[in-house]
Amino acid sequence: MTKDIIRQLSVVVGLILTIVVNVLSNAIPFNGLTAPEIADSFDVYFVPAGYVFSIWSVIYLGLIAYAVFQLLPAQRENPRLRQTGWWFVLSCAANSIWLFLWHYGYFALSVLAMLTILLSLIYIYLRLGVGRKSVPSGERWLVHLTFSVYLGWITVATIANITAFLDFINWNGFGISPEIWTFIMLVVAVVVAGLMAYSRQDIAYLLVLIWAFVGIGVEQSDTTQIANAAYLAAVIVSTFVIIVIIQKLRQTRKPAMATS
Repeated sequence: MTKDIIRQLSVVVGLILTIVVNVLSNAIPFNGLTAPEIADSFDVYFVPAGYVFSIWSVIYLGLIAYAVFQLLPAQRENPRLRQTGWWFVLSCAANSIWLFLWHYGYFALSVLAMLTILLSLIYIYLRLGVGRKSVPSGERWLVHLTFSVYLGWITVATIANITAFLDFINWNGFGISPEIWTFIMLVVAVVVAGLMAYSRQDIAYLLVLIWAFVGIGVEQSDTTQIANAAYLAAVIVSTFVIIVIIQKLRQTRKPAMATS
């Protein structure tokens, strides 16, 4: 029981420290620059408009709800929260470290920190069984939904972080134009969305990608091809959402028809 309490408290402390570091990084800001200002300094296309980053407010509200939920005595021995608590603490540490690395120009190391966040969230997502395991409604809304949104955003952020690093080192893209590379990355992101729709039916994850794609289209409005490609990606993923909703409605009707 003592180990469980330590884990629960560590989740809360890790989240608080992460939020404090995030607020300070833009309030001070670290190295005199905010995170969006640094992102805008790179000559890359896979960057959404500034308003898109407001999703962090949603993510942190969700994470606060998760932290409070997992702190409840009734959740102390929840096997899924036991398996994932320390991985969340690791993601919090990597998140804070990433901010320092990003603001002070250590972009290669920032990619490693971002990958640590991504891999931690993938592990958490799989262990929680999002879209696979039947869990109580509180856990579904406060834990599963939160990590779906968080993982969706970090998926996009990882691609953007790697793109920024490659621009920083003046990578020539094997002679392929930046526009073509952006198309390729959008295709990869859409494929990932398709896999998540098929295997997990995770609407929240898909909605985050749509939010990001539309934001890229808005930011790159001066480059018509990129903007149109981003909007097309958003439309395709929106189609996945509609398909998932139809599948879920059919699934809920089957038990009702079986009992009638």
